Order: sequence, then C-alpha cells, then structure tokens
Amino acid sequence: MISIILVTALVAAALALILGLALGLFKELFHVEEDPLIGKIREALPGANCGGCGFPGCDGYAAAVAAGGDITRCTAGGKAAADALAALMGVSAGTVTPMVSVRCCLGGNDIAVKRGIYTGLETCRGAKLAGGTKLCAWGCVGFGDCVKVCKFGALSMGSDGLPQVNWAKCTGCKVCVAECPQGILRVIPKDKKITLALCSNRNPIRAAIRKTCRLGCIKCGICVKQCPEQCIVIDNGIPVVDYSKCTACGTCEQKCPTKVMRVL
Repeated sequence: MISIILVTALVAAALALILGLALGLFKELFHVEEDPLIGKIREALPGANCGGCGFPGCDGYAAAVAAGGDITRCTAGGKAAADALAALMGVSAGTVTPMVSVRCCLGGNDIAVKRGIYTGLETCRGAKLAGGTKLCAWGCVGFGDCVKVCKFGALSMGSDGLPQVNWAKCTGCKVCVAECPQGILRVIPKDKKITLALCSNRNPIRAAIRKTCRLGCIKCGICVKQCPEQCIVIDNGIPVVDYSKCTACGTCEQKCPTKVMRVL
C-alpha cells in the first residue's frame, strides 16, 4: 500500500515537473514583446476599467492609443489623463468636455402610480420583462441596476425610490446609461448650463399621463411656443433642445406646468 502511494506521488511530481518545464518552454517560444509605450500609457490611465472609453478595460484602451487611437476617450481620467496621453504620444490633447449622468424621470414613489405589488426578480431588467413596477411604462423601475454597475460610487438610491447622481463623483462613463433598460439616464456636459426635459414618458394621450405620473410631460407644447430662441421641438413625445441655440434662459422651466423642463 505504501509503495503504491509513493509511486503515485512520484509520478504526479514527475508530471508536474514535465508540465512546468513545457509551459516555460512554450512561454519562451511564443512570447511576444509588448510595446513599452503601451505600458507607459496604461500607467497614465486611472485603472478604473469602467469601459467608458468603449474598450474592454484600460489595457485595451492603452493598446488602441498606442496604435494611434483617440486620446480623449478616458472619461474617468478626464483632462488630466488626456494631457498625460498627449505628452506620451506627442500630440495635442485638444478640448476635453467633462460629462455627467442625469436621470430623465421624476416619477418617484409619491409621484408615479404603482402597478401593484411586485414579487418578481428585484432587478430593473427583470421587472421590465414582467411589465414594470409603475403604470408609466417609460419611468424608472427603481431597483437600482445603475447603482450596482457604477464603479465610482456616484449613484445611490434615494428615499423616493429613484437613483441620485453625485456630480462630484460622476465621470460620465455611460456605464449606467447602457445598463438602464428604460433609457432614462443620459450624459450632459458638466460645466455648461443646459435645458433638459426630465421625463421619458412618450404616451401621446395627456389624460393617461396625468393618471400615471403627476410630473410627467403632458405634451402641451408650451415650452416650444414660449422659447425665445425657438430651439425646442417635440420629438416622439419628448421636448428636445437644440443646444447650439439654447441660452439656458429658463423661460421654458418657468412656463412648464408640470416642471419637467429644467435648467441644469
């Protein structure tokens, strides 16, 4: 019995040694030298691996930049990262606009009418498949999928059942935007005042909107008529602002009967 155990142990040790040597040999044979520039670029990035640049993590983006890609796509690093990459690549960083996430829905617990008691999977995507949690089919579901995917701690669920954005922490990486099944999150410039409709309800029937949410856009068109710059149009039921013309004067915000239009 003892001899069998010893033989087995020796065979296992020999196999481990052979495999280790083989792996070491293969590593040397197939080793590809990494461009040292990629390593320097990676060190200049914040290492958040948030995916906001559109690449699978900082390693993927570093390789893309080394190959001549856009140096301004790191939202987590912002201007500092762009300047560092510009110095490494010997180019100009250009203008980097800091972005921030905004929730285009005001239908909190006391504002939007609930569909009933929901007992399914407590995720926004799961609840959406089951018909949602509120009578408004376009509003925030309220289970915080966006909060769970935020890597910067910029999102939290408020007492009203809606995600709250901490602008000081938000990098505008758009991960929450991609995660929201309702499409109520979007990014806007952080350092520029803009006017935005904080509603995603596209129901064309005014009476139905009133019954589902007290702060839903009722498609009255007052914002369009009263805008002194004529820069607002109703697109698919939602007021859309032409930011090349908007002066953020606040007229639409003052005239909006449900206070959906906001200057941010």
